[in-house]
Amino acid sequence: MPWLKLIPLLVLLAGCTSVTPHFDSRFGDAVREASRLQTLDPQAGQWPDTVNGMDGVAARETIRLYQGTFKEPPAVVNVINIGGLAGGDPAVDR
Repeated sequence: MPWLKLIPLLVLLAGCTSVTPHFDSRFGDAVREASRLQTLDPQAGQWPDTVNGMDGVAARETIRLYQGTFKEPPAVVNVINIGGLAGGDPAVDR
């Protein structure tokens, strides 16, 4: 009967075991695969030629305008829509 006292201890020790080695070994695979699938030319950094289609002045101005859109938050639009659709009740519009 003294071995019956060991059963709760063994149950508690079973909770300390790790069940994640399989999950941890594949951690990040989905992100790496999605990134790989979205890359047009993985060897692009090895080619010394420049980007075709946009000169430096146009690229600089585009980036300046783009970054300027984040200087202040967009205006807040208050929408009050109580009890229905924004365009009215479709049953009434027929």
